[in-house]
Amino acid sequence: MSTDVLTDRQKKIARYAKAMAHPVRMYILELLSEQSCCYSGDLAEDLPIARSTLSQHLSELKAAGLIQGEIKPPKIKYCINRENFEEARALMRDFYKL
Repeated sequence: MSTDVLTDRQKKIARYAKAMAHPVRMYILELLSEQSCCYSGDLAEDLPIARSTLSQHLSELKAAGLIQGEIKPPKIKYCINRENFEEARALMRDFYKL
Protein backbone atom coordinates (compact mmCIF):
# COMPACT_ATOMS: atom_id res chain seq x y z
CA MET A 1 0.00 0.00 0.00
CA SER A 2 1.28 3.41 -0.87
CA THR A 3 1.62 5.70 2.13
CA ASP A 4 0.26 8.51 -0.05
CA VAL A 5 -3.30 7.43 0.74
CA LEU A 6 -2.79 7.61 4.52
CA THR A 7 -3.82 10.81 6.21
CA ASP A 8 -1.95 12.50 9.04
CA ARG A 9 -4.99 11.79 11.22
CA GLN A 10 -4.78 8.05 10.49
CA LYS A 11 -1.04 8.04 11.23
CA LYS A 12 -1.57 9.86 14.56
CA ILE A 13 -4.33 7.49 15.63
CA ALA A 14 -2.15 4.49 14.77
CA ARG A 15 0.83 5.91 16.69
CA TYR A 16 -1.22 6.63 19.80
CA ALA A 17 -2.96 3.25 19.58
CA LYS A 18 0.37 1.43 19.25
CA ALA A 19 1.72 3.21 22.31
CA MET A 20 -1.37 2.24 24.32
CA ALA A 21 -1.42 -1.35 23.10
CA HIS A 22 0.05 -2.88 26.24
CA PRO A 23 -1.59 -3.25 29.68
CA VAL A 24 1.49 -1.89 31.49
CA ARG A 25 1.40 1.27 29.37
CA MET A 26 -2.30 1.68 30.10
CA TYR A 27 -1.52 1.32 33.82
CA ILE A 28 1.16 4.02 33.54
CA LEU A 29 -1.18 6.37 31.66
CA GLU A 30 -4.00 5.85 34.15
CA LEU A 31 -1.67 6.42 37.08
CA LEU A 32 -0.18 9.58 35.58
CA SER A 33 -3.60 10.93 34.60
CA GLU A 34 -4.67 10.73 38.25
CA GLN A 35 -1.69 12.68 39.62
CA SER A 36 0.52 15.47 38.44
CA CYS A 37 3.73 13.46 38.00
CA CYS A 38 5.54 10.32 39.09
CA TYR A 39 9.16 9.24 39.36
CA SER A 40 10.28 6.18 37.43
CA GLY A 41 11.55 4.63 40.67
CA ASP A 42 8.07 4.83 42.16
CA LEU A 43 6.64 3.11 39.09
CA ALA A 44 9.27 0.40 39.37
CA GLU A 45 8.15 -0.29 42.94
CA ASP A 46 4.48 -0.56 41.87
CA LEU A 47 4.96 -2.82 38.87
CA PRO A 48 6.23 -6.41 39.00
CA ILE A 49 8.49 -5.96 35.96
CA ALA A 50 12.20 -5.36 35.43
CA ARG A 51 13.36 -1.75 35.40
CA SER A 52 14.66 -2.23 31.87
CA THR A 53 11.19 -3.37 30.75
CA LEU A 54 9.61 -0.39 32.49
CA SER A 55 12.09 1.87 30.74
CA GLN A 56 11.07 0.44 27.36
CA HIS A 57 7.39 1.07 28.11
CA LEU A 58 8.11 4.63 29.23
CA SER A 59 10.19 5.21 26.09
CA GLU A 60 7.34 4.03 23.87
CA LEU A 61 4.85 6.35 25.59
CA LYS A 62 7.31 9.23 25.41
CA ALA A 63 8.08 8.61 21.72
CA ALA A 64 4.34 8.77 20.99
CA GLY A 65 4.19 12.07 22.86
CA LEU A 66 1.71 10.82 25.48
CA ILE A 67 4.09 11.45 28.37
CA GLN A 68 7.06 13.70 28.98
CA GLY A 69 10.04 13.19 31.22
CA GLU A 70 12.22 15.56 33.16
CA ILE A 71 15.64 14.25 34.13
CA LYS A 72 16.88 15.33 37.55
CA PRO A 73 19.69 12.90 38.32
CA PRO A 74 19.43 10.33 39.66
CA LYS A 75 15.65 10.44 39.08
CA ILE A 76 13.40 10.92 36.07
CA LYS A 77 10.02 12.52 36.65
CA TYR A 78 7.24 11.60 34.21
CA CYS A 79 4.02 13.47 33.56
CA ILE A 80 1.18 13.20 31.07
CA ASN A 81 1.66 15.43 28.04
CA ARG A 82 -1.79 16.98 28.41
CA GLU A 83 -1.95 18.46 24.91
CA ASN A 84 -1.13 15.19 23.13
CA PHE A 85 -3.18 13.13 25.59
CA GLU A 86 -6.24 15.25 24.80
CA GLU A 87 -5.51 15.02 21.08
CA ALA A 88 -5.32 11.21 21.34
CA ARG A 89 -8.58 11.14 23.27
CA ALA A 90 -10.35 13.30 20.69
CA LEU A 91 -8.96 11.33 17.75
CA MET A 92 -10.01 8.01 19.29
CA ARG A 93 -13.44 9.32 20.20
CA ASP A 94 -13.99 10.60 16.65
CA PHE A 95 -12.67 7.37 15.15
CA TYR A 96 -15.10 5.23 17.12
CA LYS A 97 -18.02 7.39 15.99
CA LEU A 98 -17.42 6.24 12.41
